[in-house]
Amino acid sequence: MFVVSDAHLGVPGPAQSLEREKQLVHWINTVAPQAQAIVLLGDVFDFWYELKQAVPRGYSRLLGCLSHWTDQGLPIHFFPGNHDMWTYGYLATECGLQVHHQGEFWNVGGRPFFLAHGDGLGPGDHSYKVFKRIFRSPFFRWCFSRLHPNFSFALAQWLSRRSRAAHAEAERHFLGEEREWLYQYALQQSRAYPSTDFVFGHRHLPGMHPLPGGGRYINTGDWLGHFSYLKIQQGQPELCYWKVQ
Repeated sequence: MFVVSDAHLGVPGPAQSLEREKQLVHWINTVAPQAQAIVLLGDVFDFWYELKQAVPRGYSRLLGCLSHWTDQGLPIHFFPGNHDMWTYGYLATECGLQVHHQGEFWNVGGRPFFLAHGDGLGPGDHSYKVFKRIFRSPFFRWCFSRLHPNFSFALAQWLSRRSRAAHAEAERHFLGEEREWLYQYALQQSRAYPSTDFVFGHRHLPGMHPLPGGGRYINTGDWLGHFSYLKIQQGQPELCYWKVQ
């Protein structure tokens, strides 16, 4: 099984995004023939919102690639992140993705894993947790969908860029176990689920850190600078890096 996250397609501009999209498609086509499953662990798109008759422009290469492999019978799972949470059926019905809106415990090769994008988990980030509940509320989605896409999509993309810029410095370094909220979440959960590997995206910093009880906190990194992904073979996870072609 292969796990990848945080490609943030759409930024910083069309040309750069297209090059990363081509790399991601190349990676999928490379690993798919040997994969039992591929997991997209959120923030594949920097912004995604589905109206009844429209979806964001672009990403045709990736969507076509995903559709091709699901048509071949390869399970491809998608855990929406904080940037692409607004998916209501298009990716499932048109591309064949299996969409998971909450974190889940899986058994992979005889070893327990917990998979989630990671946004809103752990002890901190209280303001985001409030906004997340608002963003996911039916009333907010109804209001947002009443706006013209030229305005609403541009507004959402502007807010996304501001959020990413505000967290850019923190994404460069591991802040220590006490200050890493996802590590703290995994540490807390490991008391009830020993020997479990907790796999997240969101943090943009690839790494593996041991937990008491034999499990690990694992972050898949991103495809903005690291081009990292997780390979799980016979229950053993390995962080890997794609060599840009």
